[in-house]
Amino acid sequence: MTTLQNRPNKALLVIDVQNGVVWDAFDRDRIVGNIAQVVSNAREQNVPVVWVQHSDEEMPIGSDYWKLVPELVPTEGEPLVGKLYRNSFEATNLEEVLSKLHVGELVICGSQTNNCVRHTIHGALDRGYDVTLVEDAHTTSDFQWDHGVISAQQMIDEQNANCRHLGLPGRKCDIASTVEVFS
Repeated sequence: MTTLQNRPNKALLVIDVQNGVVWDAFDRDRIVGNIAQVVSNAREQNVPVVWVQHSDEEMPIGSDYWKLVPELVPTEGEPLVGKLYRNSFEATNLEEVLSKLHVGELVICGSQTNNCVRHTIHGALDRGYDVTLVEDAHTTSDFQWDHGVISAQQMIDEQNANCRHLGLPGRKCDIASTVEVFS
């Protein structure tokens, strides 16, 4: 249902599963395992896998914090998109990468739920993509602010609920589990 013309393909977008991002993430090992399974399933079905890596002062390019977790290894030829902002489309070449692959539908997993995953989902919808969030393959850390703590589990649940049956004119967003998404 994408609004993008001549873009019938699907791609998996793996966002910021980096050492410096997920070191204290909720249920880290299970979620990273689910992401690894989604990546494997995508590859088996010849769905392109696109990797996104955030960098900033605390995670400079090339540092251990910046590197993807050791459980996830891109294969040769899989695109890597570097970013500076929460939205993976903002000031990156992601749109160019997806256009060359004729992608109109994104399957999204990664970290952090309340930041880069959320903003990328909205950025994709705004640009005309259909989106599926892998409901058990994204994570975040507890968020402490002036009014208390919001648990990672609450943010994950809220994001899943928010994406369920979300629609905009000519495009849609929904959720699927690790076992459902490429079955």
